[in-house]
Amino acid sequence: MGKVAFLFPGQGAQYVGMGKDIYDKYPKAAEVFDKANESLGMDIKKMCFEGPEEQLVKTENTQPAILTTSIAFLRVIEEELGLEADVTAGLSLGEYCSLVYSGALSFEDAVKLVKKRGKYMQEAVPVGKGTMAAIIGLERDEVEEAIAGASSSGIVEGANYNCPGQIVISGEVPAVEKACELAKEKGAKRALILPVSAPFHCQMLKPAGVKLNEELENVTLSPMNKQVISNVTASYIGNESEIQGLLTDQVSKSVLWEDTIELMLKDGVETFIEIGPGKSITGFIKKTIRKHKEYKKVVSTYNVEDLDSLNKLIEEFK
Repeated sequence: MGKVAFLFPGQGAQYVGMGKDIYDKYPKAAEVFDKANESLGMDIKKMCFEGPEEQLVKTENTQPAILTTSIAFLRVIEEELGLEADVTAGLSLGEYCSLVYSGALSFEDAVKLVKKRGKYMQEAVPVGKGTMAAIIGLERDEVEEAIAGASSSGIVEGANYNCPGQIVISGEVPAVEKACELAKEKGAKRALILPVSAPFHCQMLKPAGVKLNEELENVTLSPMNKQVISNVTASYIGNESEIQGLLTDQVSKSVLWEDTIELMLKDGVETFIEIGPGKSITGFIKKTIRKHKEYKKVVSTYNVEDLDSLNKLIEEFK
């Protein structure tokens, strides 16, 4: 079946009720949620299962909530199937899940780190000063041209290179709006401002990276027992000594997701399993495979976000 990759979602995948059905059924999942509550000194479990949504969508809550839910599913997959991945990556926040999976970060440290990461990202830019927008239906070089054309209006950068034809840009409101106009002129199907609270993955978030770096100073990073691909470089992390710098940069640098999937395809990954809430990563993978028709026949994708999708995976691999 070729190599297996475990992939983890980022912010935006959250929804009220996530993880509850596996918490009720699997002690291994329950253990993760309980450990998160203990580590954070707050009831993140209740927030995942019951909301309220306006609390769950706050960045400093969203990040630990998604991480906890994803790791709970991961632990059940490991226990029920004994399935191991050859390589792992996560979208932005999801990279912390990959590092937990690889043994580089303890879950307790990761969940505390991402809560602070969320807080620092939120505080880095005054509300209303920055925004993000999704550009649909343009090639990467055309988006880069729109960004260059709008940069006289302020900071605007490529934030997430998700898959062919879907790129998210980030920066100051006037510059992002200008880049959207230019993208539409170039024939973008859509260029829409996203309902986000801060301009993630651009240089405006550098102050958050500085604070996060200080937190990372106090965290023990262990050798990795799995190959992890970094968002910042779209290449394999050499060893644990690189992790602190990469996680610091990741806050204010582009997420090279399409490039990450291309590297996995090139290196023989044939089974992609998205673990955690939502299924956007599975969509990105399918679109990337469409661009590389030579892989189409051999690749399978799965997502595990609830009891039904977990049972399907178990049936498939048992």
